[in-house]
Amino acid sequence: MKITLLTHFKEFEKRSNTGRLVVEVLGDAAEQVRWDRMNPPPRLLEDIEAGGVALVYPGAVGENDDDLSGITQFIIIDGTWHEARKIHQRSPYLQKVRRICLKTGEKSQYNLRKNQKEACLCTAECVVEILRLAGKKAEAELLQERFLAFIRPIGALRGEVQGH
Repeated sequence: MKITLLTHFKEFEKRSNTGRLVVEVLGDAAEQVRWDRMNPPPRLLEDIEAGGVALVYPGAVGENDDDLSGITQFIIIDGTWHEARKIHQRSPYLQKVRRICLKTGEKSQYNLRKNQKEACLCTAECVVEILRLAGKKAEAELLQERFLAFIRPIGALRGEVQGH
């Protein structure tokens, strides 16, 4: 199983980006690929054509396809929700990909950015949920632990906590 983070260029500079955390924990099983509207990543296009790829992205009300059978690669758009919406709309190749909607019933614990969407998970939380659904409990727990350490204490990444 492979996780591809289709990452908005601004995210590479943000200390609050959890995509890097995913790559650190999962190693070769995850990659961050820079999104470029005019030049889609060639290897990702090849992977999509080969099949077995799903896009993790919110769908229509009532849509909940959490059947992971046949999926060998997951694409997650890594950026703010505003950026993710633009990437999805401006990438025709993503429109063709099977879509998986994660509905955990849990509220996001991500606290490093303002204006987060209700009932939406950050990148690392999405990957934790995918790992759990795929039966990869040890990897899910390790990423969850690293994620919780990353987001706490509140404000540590913004320099509001002494010693950080």
